[in-house]
Amino acid sequence: MDRKRILIVSPAAARDNNGNWQTASRWARFLHARHAVTVAPGWTEDDPAPDLLIALHARRSAQALAAFRTAHPARPAIVVLTGTDLYRDIDTAPDARASLEAADALVVLQEAGLARLPAHLLGKTRVIYQSAPALRPVAPAPAARHVDICMIGHLRAEKDPLTFMRAAALVDHPRVRLLHIGAALDPALRDAARATQEATPRYRWLGPLPHAQARQRLKRCRAMAIASVMEGGANVVIEAVTSGVPVLASRIDGNLGMLGADYAGYFAPGDAAALARLIARFAGDADFEALLRRQCAARVPLFLPATEQAAVADLVDNLLRPRPGQLDHLPIGTEHERA
Repeated sequence: MDRKRILIVSPAAARDNNGNWQTASRWARFLHARHAVTVAPGWTEDDPAPDLLIALHARRSAQALAAFRTAHPARPAIVVLTGTDLYRDIDTAPDARASLEAADALVVLQEAGLARLPAHLLGKTRVIYQSAPALRPVAPAPAARHVDICMIGHLRAEKDPLTFMRAAALVDHPRVRLLHIGAALDPALRDAARATQEATPRYRWLGPLPHAQARQRLKRCRAMAIASVMEGGANVVIEAVTSGVPVLASRIDGNLGMLGADYAGYFAPGDAAALARLIARFAGDADFEALLRRQCAARVPLFLPATEQAAVADLVDNLLRPRPGQLDHLPIGTEHERA
């Protein structure tokens, strides 16, 4: 196949250091060997036209997708659905729903996401699990001073950092320390993190860290907590699992789709007491810790970079392959010609 021009529209940029940016960056790396790939925050008809547009976020990329579809109706477009797309925006935002209809293909990042889509869209929807390179696990030191449980996520409502903070005051295991990595995107949550740190010595807010540094910190923790009330398929879950770090997860569809319905490490969303009990059980029950480690290890094959890269390449190649009867150029005299 000839080298094609691919544009990934990502509302998130590198400075945001969030899951959407990590997805955009990783897909660009996967596709770069075979295609000319650009990542940009949007697209207008005055911009160079790609052969294929990949839009991250149905609502936030809706304007770019609509402009591309109007200007180049014969060129394919993919929409990758985020957590706020699946679990909020497609119910409330007409432009998000319009993006679902306009796309030639939809991608959800975990299997439970399929249940959120209308039946007529399932035929053009694929599940592509995200990935992370495996890191060598750090064996827990039996005599370690602390049992570190981390949460990695910017301080914003969807991540529900307050549940993690409140759990810190309720955990009764003497060696447990709760570490929170993430930027304060909400001033009220920033103030809450500072107040929790002052009042609860076992809680430490480390602020934002570069991605590689955060992952190194993660692999040295005994477990990772994810308290989110809304997730499309969290990168941090994958990064924990592929580092040999068990996950303590809120029981929401986005986490169930990543870890499996039978996973033993769930707690009710927003229930700080339940999270505190789960943390204490993990820290004090070696058999329970071993169970979570086995269950997480069983999910690793889903999250391998080679698996995600093959799935992305297959989807892109299928969409770029000429279809029977498809013109390579729009008729002469139309307002927009395919280049």
